[in-house]
Amino acid sequence: MRTMGPLSISLSNPSLLIHNYNYASNSGRVRSKRGIKRVIRAALVETTRPLPPSISVGDGGNNNKNNNGYAIQVSSSVGGGGGGGSDVVNREKDRAEEMQAEVRAMARSAGAPIYSPDFLSREYGSRPFKVTFRTVEILTALGTFALKLLVDQRTGQIDQRKRQRAVELRRSFISLGPTFVKIGQGLSTRPDICPPEYLEELAELQDALPTFPDAEAFACIERELGVPLESIYSVMSPSPIAAASLGQVYKARLKYSGQVVAVKVQRPGIAEAIGLDFYLIRGLGFLINKYVDFISSDVVALIDEFARRVFQELNYVQEGQNARRFKKLYADKEDVLVPDIFWDYTSAKVLTMDWVDGVKLNEQEAIERQGLKLLDLVNTGIQCSLRQLLEYGYFHADPHPGNLLATPEGKLAFLDFGMMSETPEEARFAIIGHVVHMVNRDYEAMAQDYYALDFLEPNVDVSPIVPALKNFFDDALNSTVSELNFKTIVDGLGAVLYQYPFNVPAYYALILRSLTVLEGLALYADPNFKVLAASYPYFAKRLLTDPNPYLRDALIELLFKDGRFRWNRLENLLVQGRKDRDFTAKDALQPVLKLLLGPDGEELRTLVVKEAVYVTEAVVLGTVIDTYNSVPEVLRSVISNGNGISPFRMSTAEQDKMLEFRDRVYRIWGLLRSSENFDPSILQPIVQVLQDPEARNLGERVVGGITQRLAARLLQQVLRLPNPVSASP
Repeated sequence: MRTMGPLSISLSNPSLLIHNYNYASNSGRVRSKRGIKRVIRAALVETTRPLPPSISVGDGGNNNKNNNGYAIQVSSSVGGGGGGGSDVVNREKDRAEEMQAEVRAMARSAGAPIYSPDFLSREYGSRPFKVTFRTVEILTALGTFALKLLVDQRTGQIDQRKRQRAVELRRSFISLGPTFVKIGQGLSTRPDICPPEYLEELAELQDALPTFPDAEAFACIERELGVPLESIYSVMSPSPIAAASLGQVYKARLKYSGQVVAVKVQRPGIAEAIGLDFYLIRGLGFLINKYVDFISSDVVALIDEFARRVFQELNYVQEGQNARRFKKLYADKEDVLVPDIFWDYTSAKVLTMDWVDGVKLNEQEAIERQGLKLLDLVNTGIQCSLRQLLEYGYFHADPHPGNLLATPEGKLAFLDFGMMSETPEEARFAIIGHVVHMVNRDYEAMAQDYYALDFLEPNVDVSPIVPALKNFFDDALNSTVSELNFKTIVDGLGAVLYQYPFNVPAYYALILRSLTVLEGLALYADPNFKVLAASYPYFAKRLLTDPNPYLRDALIELLFKDGRFRWNRLENLLVQGRKDRDFTAKDALQPVLKLLLGPDGEELRTLVVKEAVYVTEAVVLGTVIDTYNSVPEVLRSVISNGNGISPFRMSTAEQDKMLEFRDRVYRIWGLLRSSENFDPSILQPIVQVLQDPEARNLGERVVGGITQRLAARLLQQVLRLPNPVSASP
């Protein structure tokens, strides 16, 4: 017998594990007995390992506690009695205890349902009456609502009855069950699709759903954890604090530690209800694939992917592991909060985590009463989402307002980690490159990106797609990219996708859902909010600092065109990149410097030599021009031999262009110098390489080019040549 605070489980007679195993086999879940036994065996091995002799687990005093709240006592013999050594040992023991607790939770969840189309076909293919009844139920509810809308439109009362119909739609979704509640949750964050009345009503689907009996919930907790309720929680709210599509949440206090926690309990019979709905929806997907020609994507594959995500939400241990991984990746920022999981009080149907006080992001007035700004929190969410989608690839696929809370301290708390997804590594870089190609209006490169995004098979010819991209984006990009609405781009690309043999991967559909939800949240506070404008600093920072070859090439492509360097683009990137708090001048342009000085950088070195000559010329001549313009008029007359004409053989327009170019270079240098953590040593690699005999010719080429350029200018002055040497742009 091992005692874990108040929770004791006999490992010599693991009835809880046997119960879960029986549930898995009796319910027909597609999970092999061998696999389940292997999980249980591993769990038993882990949980029966004795604790180190210097460790004792209890629940009293002011002992150090791990993430699960267990008190860890370390004897004075460990770590030599020193405070530092003892802290290290404590942390190691904490991690070990947490891992053991997580393994025990995994053993309890061995029978959690998983999505299997084959199982659903066998389960419901032989139950025609149940399938027919559910089909009629869905068609009756949604058909009746559609008929009422049609009558309202015909009678001219569609505006007057919006509120009434919105209430009816919300009630219809609730009556149809969790699958349709999730659909309503998605619609509640789309002000571009639904009128305000519908948004307000559907927003109640986030946590204002009907509850199931408390007695069933409490019995589920005891059944899942294998101990009486009163031995775990000293206080439990008598009724749910919130009800979601898959479960309901209670507020409780742990008996052994006094910590306030949230306890989520799964709805009874939820797996069967969702399974039947997905069986029907999947059948509809087959019909769409077969008979609807204008939809080229594999609808069944998209449904399967979504169904897998939903079924993963039915395993609360998996959700806890998702939360742990999410916290490790993204809660390193001071404004992002992720609750801890209490593994010994978690199973497939019960999840215990830290309680988070906060306000939902769509409650703007309540947020502002706390002295917070909604747009600041939305921006935090967007920046975190960009890191999720494009940096690590692991992202929260269901960020509706009920899952995003503003804490009194101004942090953005993420909740509900049941639905997660991942962006393939190649696709992450391709998405950033796609934005660069959009900015450059390089539609051929945009079309090529669809291979990396896995939208197209390698044997598909993209040349016919280029004119369609050009037709859309030439109109859309009349404004700056930062002014584009995300929905505009999604709709425009969607029109292209429908015309050509694209196969939109499931991860991309979840990305679109995630970003459109965030944009919908932002539009509550500011109807003119643009996701791309808020995202651009992140893209700029990644382009300037990421050494990935794909992004390095994208940066060079953005900065160079037709053999010339676009200094205005660099200045804009630095201005935007500095808005990202992770941007540092030390890392800026390092990827390009490495390429410049590498064996494959000859072409780039040729361009850099040319630009170095232009910059030096602009600085030298600009200084001369400023000096000339600053001297008294009498001296100017002497310098110009009394003819009142400028001694420079450049037109006023050319001089202005030269000065503007020099000033832009100065501004760029000022941006670098004023950046946080600026270090002049970022230029040291160039100096080091120029000292290398094998690369010294680069410096010689720069010096030679500058000499020739200035000599040409001097000769022009002496001989008064009529045609000036062209200045740098």
